[in-house]
Amino acid sequence: MRYLIPVHDEAVTTPLPQFKLLTMSDILEIHPIQRRVDADVSVPGSKSYTNRALLIAALANGRSRLSGALESDDTRYMADALSALGVRIRIESEGTFIVDGAGGRIPVSNAKLFIGNSGTTARFLTGYASLGYGEYTLDGDPRMRERPIQDLIDGLRPLGVHARSLAGNGCPPVVVNGTGLEGGRTVMPGNRSSQYLSALLIVAPYARKDVQIQVAGNLVSRPYIDMTIHIMRDFGVNVDTRGPDVFHVNAGQRYTPAEYPIEPDASNASYFFAAAAITGGRIKVRNLSPGSAQGDVGFVEVLGRMGCAVSNRPDGIEVRGPERLSGIDVDLNAMPDVVQTLCALAPFATGPVTVRNIANLRIKETDRIAAVAAELTKLGIRAVAGPDSVTVYPSTRIRPAEIDTYEDHRMAMSMALIGLKTPGIAIRNPGCVDKSFPSYFQCLDKLRG
Repeated sequence: MRYLIPVHDEAVTTPLPQFKLLTMSDILEIHPIQRRVDADVSVPGSKSYTNRALLIAALANGRSRLSGALESDDTRYMADALSALGVRIRIESEGTFIVDGAGGRIPVSNAKLFIGNSGTTARFLTGYASLGYGEYTLDGDPRMRERPIQDLIDGLRPLGVHARSLAGNGCPPVVVNGTGLEGGRTVMPGNRSSQYLSALLIVAPYARKDVQIQVAGNLVSRPYIDMTIHIMRDFGVNVDTRGPDVFHVNAGQRYTPAEYPIEPDASNASYFFAAAAITGGRIKVRNLSPGSAQGDVGFVEVLGRMGCAVSNRPDGIEVRGPERLSGIDVDLNAMPDVVQTLCALAPFATGPVTVRNIANLRIKETDRIAAVAAELTKLGIRAVAGPDSVTVYPSTRIRPAEIDTYEDHRMAMSMALIGLKTPGIAIRNPGCVDKSFPSYFQCLDKLRG
């Protein structure tokens, strides 16, 4: 039986009082806020936690309840694909998933899965398909067919997995001819995406023998690996980290079903912290802890270096913006999903903002380095893109413009922040935020009080 996940609720279709919808919801005009924001905000559950927990719960033998989970396009693709593979998943109430795990098995022997442009779903389910016995095909939208997955395919082969890119270009569609996961040792490059390593770690306990993964080169987005290991441990499986680049998982371990709360999404919290910074106001994001395994919680430390006051409260994290933000030169390799947020703040700083070591942004939902530079330039803001960096300069005159979002949720959410200070900013295809935060513009509108 298949359970489809709703993407929209009634609030999403309700016209907004301060965000003017134009032309069949294709363009959303943002109106400036004429005061310092002052609000406590709740953001939905973490997309990264939700998709990892959905797969791990599917691997467990028994029923898990995931509360506070995110309901969005990306989590719908994951849940729908798991359902197509024979795992029973349903929504008990808003933000609560009930998953009846199949104990490390894939109940069906043949499936064709459509995963849109969900990177976590593509990578994680390629690993999951290796546990099955049969043929499994994963395909996505045109952008997904441009996103590399060859490093994962190559990493699976020494573990006894027969997988290939149908187009022969190292991108989806991917076909996995599953005969179970043998295990053993493998080497995987770490410079493109941490999701390849996470995909192997999550399924490794169900291999016939121990799995040892050696990471070659620099491992990008390391906090996401720590998050994966943390969630695996919460469900009863341990990963032995033998140095910074070697990960060992003992065979025979099994995930235990759990009542599992999903914490708020730190990446999505960044937009509201940025709203405080850009208006000189105050925002507290409820129930977000500085001790979170989400690397993007460190964005508040970046804001602190730019002049914001950051306070860790018992019920969340609070940011107060300064009279004027300072420029900064920062390495955001560990926090790639907040790069666009920081770039949106940069025009309002007293000096240039340079973000470095972010080459992996070029293989995300879009080439985010090129996209953010192009859209800021459209606004009359000087932005210089490098192979693995971007520098944005202060601007006293920002031109009105319609912002292209490139089907990228983070382009829409970050660039909308500029409209909180500057009139004439409109977002094309605002519905792309459904990927990770369907109610984003409603939440942003509430900052008006």
